[in-house]
Amino acid sequence: MSRPVLAGIDGSVHSSMAADWAAREAALRGVQLRLIHASPLLPGAAVPLPAVERLRRVGEQMLQRAVGDLSDRYPDLAIRTEQADDAPASALLAAARTAGILVVGTRGAGGFDCLAVGSVALRMAMAAACPVVLVPRQPAGALGAGRPAAPGAAQAVVGFDAHHPVSETADFAFSAAEARGACLRVVQAWAFPADSVSPRTLTVTEEDRATWEDQEVLQLSDALRAWQEKYPRVTVRSDVVLLHPAEALLNTSRGSELLVVGRRTDPQAVDGRLGPIAHAVLHHARCPVAVVPHVG
Repeated sequence: MSRPVLAGIDGSVHSSMAADWAAREAALRGVQLRLIHASPLLPGAAVPLPAVERLRRVGEQMLQRAVGDLSDRYPDLAIRTEQADDAPASALLAAARTAGILVVGTRGAGGFDCLAVGSVALRMAMAAACPVVLVPRQPAGALGAGRPAAPGAAQAVVGFDAHHPVSETADFAFSAAEARGACLRVVQAWAFPADSVSPRTLTVTEEDRATWEDQEVLQLSDALRAWQEKYPRVTVRSDVVLLHPAEALLNTSRGSELLVVGRRTDPQAVDGRLGPIAHAVLHHARCPVAVVPHVG
């Protein structure tokens, strides 16, 4: 990835966590970090020039504090800052068009404390053109916390469907694992074949279950071969589980540093949307979650 890692700054603890995660990601990938602060003017109001200058000065101070803090921890990192007069969601979506990854906190400076995911973060996950990483206030792992994990301890998790593999999601997960020398845990959830199990079926034999599960394992192994050849340095652990996909991912991601899911996009749609699996993961995961858009 050659495009920069982008993060929004609004002075909140959540945005500071996101900026730190973004800085480490940019340093690991050897790309530039872009920090953006949005301070929109009141719509339709004639705002005095001194007020405009004051808003921009406050934003500049936020950005400079963030740069100073991050430069201390990542001295070789190239950092670029910018301010926008648009609303935060609009400014981030526009900037994301030329970014490799957009990183945001799950919550911003406003909103309600009871919300697991704020409106801006949710909008980014739904509509950004690039992969979006949502960082909680207290991420479970060391990733993004400015502390390297112990050798062999780092783990990333990706949800995968061997029946309909998505290259964008797999590539992002494998490249993220490779960048930090982490093990990649590939989770495939499966269910009993619909034509083999009906409301009249009282039991499923162990032999049938084992046969179906073996088929899933073999299909997953075949589907992953191309990515394992492309990323030979990534250690892969495969989990084939008889669970709902969201439950399987949330169970497996406990203690992980990153959870990767996909988001289907429609080129003809005005705005995006999240599927039920990504939506559940975003609201319940305790680690950073990457939402990777793909067409299809």
